[in-house]
Amino acid sequence: MNEITLTNGVKMPQLGYGVFQIADLEECERCVLDAIDVGYRLIDTAQAYGNEEAVGNAIKKSSVSREELFITTKIWISNASYEKAKASMDESLRKLQTDYIDLMLIHQPFNDYYGAYRAMEEYYKAGKLKAIGVSNFHPDRLIDIATYTEIPPMVNQVETHVFNQQKEAQKVMEEYNVQIESWGPFAEGKNDFFTNETMKEIGEKYKKSVAQVALRYLLQRNVVVIPKTVNKDRMKENFDVFDFELTQEDMERLGELDKESSLFFNHQTAETAKRMTGLKR
Repeated sequence: MNEITLTNGVKMPQLGYGVFQIADLEECERCVLDAIDVGYRLIDTAQAYGNEEAVGNAIKKSSVSREELFITTKIWISNASYEKAKASMDESLRKLQTDYIDLMLIHQPFNDYYGAYRAMEEYYKAGKLKAIGVSNFHPDRLIDIATYTEIPPMVNQVETHVFNQQKEAQKVMEEYNVQIESWGPFAEGKNDFFTNETMKEIGEKYKKSVAQVALRYLLQRNVVVIPKTVNKDRMKENFDVFDFELTQEDMERLGELDKESSLFFNHQTAETAKRMTGLKR
């Protein structure tokens, strides 16, 4: 398993497992146990997903020690203030049944995320968080929070896949020593993702699937990825991406698929801001 070393020296697995949209707690627990059994050690959840408790149950039931796992969760918009963030982190620790969280992120750039970030800095200093960062922060917001906080973000989790490659944003993150992490590495199947001819052709050369090519492309660009599936065979397939390497020509062809825009939403539009700030959870 490849690892990325964050600015504070913490090692983060480059390939993990995400549990977004696995609402059924029993299914989520089963999926996390399956993922750990396959070999995943990075598990990504969030307060807004409503399944932290299931992840915690799986951690407790797993035969893998807590120290070998890397658990990420995120503070939701409604908890984005100094006091609410502290209370929500205590709740996340309780639900995850752990004394510390490996990576805590501000989930969205709305509400009093500076207050929430100060709370994260306190919990980081107390050893309750091993690393801290943000999610869905465009370069302008990332530069701002990296400049005006005591402990700059170590990770920024953003929509990243072959159709929205975040090349310019990644340059900014590298300038500020922030690790880029991809959510939605398969674009949730949008844009006929799994039948894309370029990825199919490249995959045939290596006897690999479109999904494996897509993940390998991001891995070779130094992106952390957290693909989600509820199928254990697919988990194994997604994990089997370290035995081949894309050529420079492959990388260039895949780079040409970039549309340089979101397939989901743009945080910088009034429509998205109104929708996000209207969400209760």
